[in-house]
Amino acid sequence: MEGHRFVFLAGLHRSGTTLLARLLAAHPEISGFSDTGVPADEGQHLQSVYPAANEYGGPGRFGFAPESHLTESSPLASEASARKLFEEWSPHWDLSRPLLLEKSPPNLLKTRFLQALFPDSAFVVIVRHPIPVSIPTARWRGTRRYDRMFEHWLHCHALFEADREHLERVHVLTYEQLVRDPAGVLDGIFGFLGLDPIPSSEPVEGGANEKYFRQWQELKSDLRMRAYLDLVSLRYERRVRRYGYSLLSPESD
Repeated sequence: MEGHRFVFLAGLHRSGTTLLARLLAAHPEISGFSDTGVPADEGQHLQSVYPAANEYGGPGRFGFAPESHLTESSPLASEASARKLFEEWSPHWDLSRPLLLEKSPPNLLKTRFLQALFPDSAFVVIVRHPIPVSIPTARWRGTRRYDRMFEHWLHCHALFEADREHLERVHVLTYEQLVRDPAGVLDGIFGFLGLDPIPSSEPVEGGANEKYFRQWQELKSDLRMRAYLDLVSLRYERRVRRYGYSLLSPESD
């Protein structure tokens, strides 16, 4: 591990972590995972130190399991765990590069744990509006319980906000900022990591949120569903607004 710094990318499923990981790994001084054969090239599936999110219910559920939230007080926070993670992840990195990037959504609940294992590590966290996160997650789960989707979104981000105070090096951005100003956002991240900026390695298209906002309105064509979604929006609006988003008028975000 000598001569390397670790960068951990976090954000709930469907928050843009895969896109952002590709953009960061395109930098000549960063090595990320690619063609690993595991879902979305996520490091959680390439190690045996802690359970992956799927063992706690997967997207939209994993955060409800107390075991998903790891800090420096976890029995797993040891030098042996750090060595094991590096041994299992390092075959997938180009070790000639100084910064080693690992991306997994459950990192959102493991920042303090990972910092304890790799003290000089940096964390990049991406947040996205709860509707575009929840609609595809609910569809994947085969559920229409959007109240549970929003509760999970809020629960995970609240845990991270509490953990954030204990982190030495963390950079938080939103998906909306990334698609609105890719060059500016990437410059900010590279600067945070102490790197010279590079242009975006691929086009970053906007409009994905709007697609889900339209789907949200289409769900309301059923009167019973509309009543349910309106009640859910009212219930969670105040808490969602703390993060700069709205369920009642999402298109304004």
